[in-house]
Amino acid sequence: MTTAEATQRLTGDLKAVAQDAQNLVRLTAGHAGEKVSQLGSNLVESAKEKAARLQDKTVAAAKATDRRVRAHPYQSIGVAFGVGLLIGLLAARKR
Repeated sequence: MTTAEATQRLTGDLKAVAQDAQNLVRLTAGHAGEKVSQLGSNLVESAKEKAARLQDKTVAAAKATDRRVRAHPYQSIGVAFGVGLLIGLLAARKR
């Protein structure tokens, strides 16, 4: 899965959570009153804003990583190999 696909998936999941929260607020607002409805709406808006900020940060991080890897391809391969080797050794050691 590429970074762009992961970002899109995360964004979709966050939007689904916000939509579910909004639906829950609508369903419970009739029973609990206007204050609960307002509080729920505020929470939904806050969640949407945080999701948008998270998406912006994720996209920025993905672009920065892409630039760094393109600028230093051999070093990136070496780091990836080293991290993979370390994870492999730790996983084998636990068995």
